[in-house]
Amino acid sequence: MTARRTLRSAAAIVVVAATVLLLGVAPTPAPIPDDPADPVRASEYWLDGARIREAWQTTRGKGVTIAVIDTGIGKVPSVFGDAVVGGTDVSGSGTPDGRTPLGAVDGNHGSWVASLAAGRGAPDGTGMIGVAPEANLLSISVGFSAAAAVPFTEQVAKGMRWAVDNGADIINLSFTTNTLDWDKSWDDAFLYAFEHDVVVVVAAGNRGSGTNIIGAPATIPGVLTVGGVDQTGMASIEASTQGITIGISAPSEGLIGVSAVGTVVPWRGTSGAAPIVAGVAALIRSAHPDIKAIDVINRIIKTAIPVPDAVKPQDPLYGYGLVDAAAAISANLPAVSENPMGDLAEWIRVFRRAETEPQPVPTVTPVAVPPLPAPDAPTEAGSPLLPSADSLRYGTLPLIALTVPGILVALGVTAAARRIRSARISVRHTPDSEE
Repeated sequence: MTARRTLRSAAAIVVVAATVLLLGVAPTPAPIPDDPADPVRASEYWLDGARIREAWQTTRGKGVTIAVIDTGIGKVPSVFGDAVVGGTDVSGSGTPDGRTPLGAVDGNHGSWVASLAAGRGAPDGTGMIGVAPEANLLSISVGFSAAAAVPFTEQVAKGMRWAVDNGADIINLSFTTNTLDWDKSWDDAFLYAFEHDVVVVVAAGNRGSGTNIIGAPATIPGVLTVGGVDQTGMASIEASTQGITIGISAPSEGLIGVSAVGTVVPWRGTSGAAPIVAGVAALIRSAHPDIKAIDVINRIIKTAIPVPDAVKPQDPLYGYGLVDAAAAISANLPAVSENPMGDLAEWIRVFRRAETEPQPVPTVTPVAVPPLPAPDAPTEAGSPLLPSADSLRYGTLPLIALTVPGILVALGVTAAARRIRSARISVRHTPDSEE
């Protein structure tokens, strides 16, 4: 248990004890300003569909901090006035507080995400409100462009560590790399978060953006990967994707979010489903101050609303089912000893072992080679003009043996030819016989 969680738990215990002594009953939260008839508030169908309004009867996320590693949370007083308690820039292009939106196209993305997780809403109960409207936010701005001054993998690793060191209880990552593998620098960064008891919630990605199957960081063991469904609870075709690491599903269509300049706009994607679940995680940690990160994840997946015809227990489209905030808070579940979404440390041990452990140097046993026989003793030096015994034995004598018979045969043939010729001449010049 971290020091900050110990202090939070102690404060909660003191408040509860004092209230019980004074009133003789357990405290109940003051009613939250909430006007379901407001058009904006009414469009947030997930507040009832995921039983978030019911969960608000127990907690609204007070005392919990959600880090949003994204394009930066805009300075909108009505939505983020007292919500953002810290921030930084890891892109090399933003402002030190992490509040300057980055990216000409996606600059509002971080604000949309933050408004879904912990937007405050107007005092009269109207306007956009987040799932955990009393939770704190950390704004960590990153640059998604390929032309960013700092490599993206380095930005994420640095942002993860900064979030942990600055009090994050939950980290939200609403992006994908579209690759199953991840940079080795993320091994240590994500392991750092897990070792410090932080819940890491990530988006599964969207087919409409070209993500046909989940990619990192949704493939990292230990994170809670969020898939998306439409307003009827069916897996979204365009605003979600599939993969065996999806743990939970939340609304990803028909969403709204507050832009960096305070405008309420419609949007969709698992980038919005993830902060809804991050907000639910904040509600759980607020209601159970001593709970561990792995138990937060276990509560979310074990209390999920089952989806008919989905693969059990974990479906590649829905995970364990649809998120249910009220059930996740109130369920009586035993503590777990392992993260149900996997163990990154074990994964590193198995799959990075060949790269990190030095390979043994093979030992070679020398082969004994028998010594060569001693050379023949040198003979007495002779004249270089005279043939040696070996040259006579292996060269001259065989040559003579083959040449002499050939010469003799040739001479014999020549002599025979001459005799025949002489005989013909003698016959030709012999005078006729006298009668």
